[in-house]
Amino acid sequence: MTRQLGPEAPRTLLAVLILLALLPALFVLGAPGARAADPDPTVSLSKKEAGKGGDITVKGSGWRPEALLMLLICGQSSPERGVIGGTNSCANAEGRAVTTDKKGAFSKKLPVTEPPKPCPCVVHVATVTGEQALADAVFTVAGHPTAELPRQTGDGKLAVLATTRLDGDSSLLTWFGAPPARRLVFTVGNLGSAPVKDPVFEIGTAHGVYAPQWEERQWRGTVAPGGKARIELPVELSAGAHGDYQVSLRYGDKVLAEQPWGVGRPWGVTLFWILLCLVVPAAVFRIGMAIVDKVRPRPAGAHRLRRPTAPPVATATSTDSANTNATTAVLPWFTPDSAPSENRPRPTTKGQA
Repeated sequence: MTRQLGPEAPRTLLAVLILLALLPALFVLGAPGARAADPDPTVSLSKKEAGKGGDITVKGSGWRPEALLMLLICGQSSPERGVIGGTNSCANAEGRAVTTDKKGAFSKKLPVTEPPKPCPCVVHVATVTGEQALADAVFTVAGHPTAELPRQTGDGKLAVLATTRLDGDSSLLTWFGAPPARRLVFTVGNLGSAPVKDPVFEIGTAHGVYAPQWEERQWRGTVAPGGKARIELPVELSAGAHGDYQVSLRYGDKVLAEQPWGVGRPWGVTLFWILLCLVVPAAVFRIGMAIVDKVRPRPAGAHRLRRPTAPPVATATSTDSANTNATTAVLPWFTPDSAPSENRPRPTTKGQA
């Protein structure tokens, strides 16, 4: 006999299906990271204006915990348009580095100096490693020249039109640990309606699972709207670098290209250490043996082993003749005939036959 479902069964089944569909959303809303979005990094200054030679205190919050930041005073800049011209508009020599705490906050004193470009100026704070983040705060350098920011006639957009490549070869010094260097060659085109003058690119080098280390490279020239240009930028690694690297090209916030780079091991350094491990112990051994041979005691009769050399007979005969002649010359009362001789017979005495 078949059992018939009551009128409440479809409603109950529908409620269960709706509850199952809403469970993932409830888990997402209950997650700690979903309760509030991460705040944007902020920067505040103890003074809005100061002259050259003074200092200000820069504070920040909302940054990545334990991140390394660079603090710079930059000219020809504004928080809305950023630092025009890259770090070439900043007083790089007087910059300061600071590491955020576990809450993403920091406080650092920054000396006031005049940037190479006229004001309006900002205090520019940006991450050095890891994910890119930056913030600017308006600042006035007292007594520094002021000029209007370059006008924006339109939007210039650069895009890579051809495959990038790394040109250059390793030298003999690289085999002994010198920094490997190449040139990143690529062709860009301006897809916007405004010319791009002296664009500032960023070159990033990454090794293994580590985040790329970005460095600014400025290209001198202008790319007209609809035009293209061939650009070469230097790329250099640290001394003794070897292995598989990834070279990235970034313009603004967009990565334009990536190029792998396999760097050989500097075998000259290995050979040097092998020779050093062989030569130094051998030299120490020889020096030690020489010292032992110098200070060790000698046997008691070692000096008597050498036999004295007898003088030649001819020399002795000539010496005796010379002594006889000298005696004869010293005693004049003896004549050669009257001088005593061993060959003459002895005189006899009385009573002897």
